[in-house]
Amino acid sequence: MSTYECSKCGMSVNATCAKCNSPLQNDQLKLEDGKQVQISKCPNNHGKIKSPLCCGQDMSCRV
Repeated sequence: MSTYECSKCGMSVNATCAKCNSPLQNDQLKLEDGKQVQISKCPNNHGKIKSPLCCGQDMSCRV
């Protein structure tokens, strides 16, 4: 399971899909302009979300 942690305050979260209860997986979404955005996705293709924020910044992922 991917754990997301805030580098400022140390808070951490684990995320699961509400449809199938599977742990979300860390991934990258490539945008049309070539930039990449960190996302969390369901391994069973139920969707994806932008990775969590804390203290006004993206939380970093550790697997």
